[in-house]
Amino acid sequence: MVYAGFSCKVENDIARRRIGNAMTEKKRRGFSAMDENKKREIARKGGIAAHRKGTAHKFTPEEAREAGRKGGRSAHRQGRAHKFTPEEARAAGRKGGMASHSPEETPEVSVPSQESPTQAPGDLLPAGAEEK
Repeated sequence: MVYAGFSCKVENDIARRRIGNAMTEKKRRGFSAMDENKKREIARKGGIAAHRKGTAHKFTPEEAREAGRKGGRSAHRQGRAHKFTPEEARAAGRKGGMASHSPEETPEVSVPSQESPTQAPGDLLPAGAEEK
């Protein structure tokens, strides 16, 4: 036995599901639909325009330091941080040590040498002072 209204109801349900699925399947539009290189190019152009206009954010040294720390912590947590080899670590330490003791940063202090026999005792006195 077939009910007259039953087959029509089943067909309507099937049609409704098809339409419902079509409506929930959203198409990607705008930036979402673009490939990564195109998005990057648009962002680059926007950054250049902002700098020319003078509205781009300029980091203070403190902000830059904090951003670097935050990025470093995140990279370490996610396992994306650079893993130094022993040789790289030694080279980085040497470079940092040389930079922290560079002549540009340390004030020049003339210290008389103890080994200089030609130095007169008066040479160690400040200008204008007399020897007793």
